[in-house]
Amino acid sequence: MVWYSLSKVSINELMFYVKKADYTWIIMGMSLGLLSHLSRAYRWLFQLEPMGYNVKFGNSVMAVFATYLINYTIPRAGEVARASILTNYEGVPFEKGFGTIVAERIADLIVMFGIIGITLCLQFDFIYGFLIKTFDPIKIIITLAVLTILMILLLCFIKKSKSKTALKIKTFVNGLIEGALSIFKMKKKWAYIFHTLFIWAMYLLMFYITSFSISELDGVSIGAVLIGFISASFSIAATNGGIGSYPLAIYAAFSIFGIAEEPSIAFGWIMWASQTLMVIICGGVSLIYLPIYNRNAVS
Repeated sequence: MVWYSLSKVSINELMFYVKKADYTWIIMGMSLGLLSHLSRAYRWLFQLEPMGYNVKFGNSVMAVFATYLINYTIPRAGEVARASILTNYEGVPFEKGFGTIVAERIADLIVMFGIIGITLCLQFDFIYGFLIKTFDPIKIIITLAVLTILMILLLCFIKKSKSKTALKIKTFVNGLIEGALSIFKMKKKWAYIFHTLFIWAMYLLMFYITSFSISELDGVSIGAVLIGFISASFSIAATNGGIGSYPLAIYAAFSIFGIAEEPSIAFGWIMWASQTLMVIICGGVSLIYLPIYNRNAVS
């Protein structure tokens, strides 16, 4: 994907956009990204406190940054490392720490679906027209009908089956539901909800603010920003921190609105590189400083 992305825009063209970019907007975007990560670390404390664990904010922050850095190696490996860090330095059992992370991801997913829903409402005519022009409506309806039927059959099978696999799936799904609902049972649930919305507001603002660094993207519509943001977010979830896929995802989204290929991919690389640089620095410092910060606790 890195090769394909660079095949769409030459290194020389990419460097042209990098050199002429307005770094004031890029730094502002990085600052918003930093705020979202700090908010995520603080939000985590609300889940751990009811279980009797008063985790240091410093450990939570460093665990979060370590998560993002490690996810660049193996997708989702950072979540395992994040729970392990609290086990090593705060004595939080791994399964409990990991359970809070699963619940946290469910909360994030709900907000993500909310953003998708808002985008569909704001851009319904445009998206509907694009889908009609690009895909056969009959095939779309048939595909959705088949997927719905298969999902219903699968749920009925799992519900009635007594096999070990079905029971494991049932237990897992019930655990996810319980984890999601536990958010509304915690003492500081409104603070948790506020930080969840704040985190995603910072993500979205970070994306929008950084787009001002490329003059060719001046006047980009809110619809393009929302669809580009959604596309880029899924690329991060699907790959190692969005390496290679992030610029392509933005290009694919922006191309729907007739935005030129070169500035779209250049913006994707600038956006990805600036956030990656922050993660590498903060994540690297966190991994090095964690044992130093906790030396008294370890001893």
